[in-house]
Amino acid sequence: MKKIICAGLLSASTICQAEVAVIVHPSNSNNMDATGITHLFLGKAKAFPDGSTAIPINQPESSSSSAEFMDKVLNKSASQLKAYWSKLLFTGQGTPPKEVNSDADVLKLVAENPNTIGYIDANNVTANVKVAAKF
Repeated sequence: MKKIICAGLLSASTICQAEVAVIVHPSNSNNMDATGITHLFLGKAKAFPDGSTAIPINQPESSSSSAEFMDKVLNKSASQLKAYWSKLLFTGQGTPPKEVNSDADVLKLVAENPNTIGYIDANNVTANVKVAAKF
């Protein structure tokens, strides 16, 4: 009986883990890895590898896409990320990425602007954007 319950819990936790897609404009030909993406979203880099300006788009910490992105890509909890940006803001060393409300908002902005980069639930990707990486 314990084995059945454990197997059920394991499969339920796998279902809860959504895959996050980091998306860019279709014209963006930059190759992005986790480190480069992390640097953009933490303000440590302000440009794509080709030198063009990068504008990261964030989602509210309450969104499931944001929680997955923070965990899988940034390796930070919501409170760690909040503390990180508070310190940078206070010292004048950086500003957090622009925040929008949903995957749909990220899709719209990224599809319209070649300099943006954002993340959404991989199930919501459309032909209007290019997937730079999945986590």
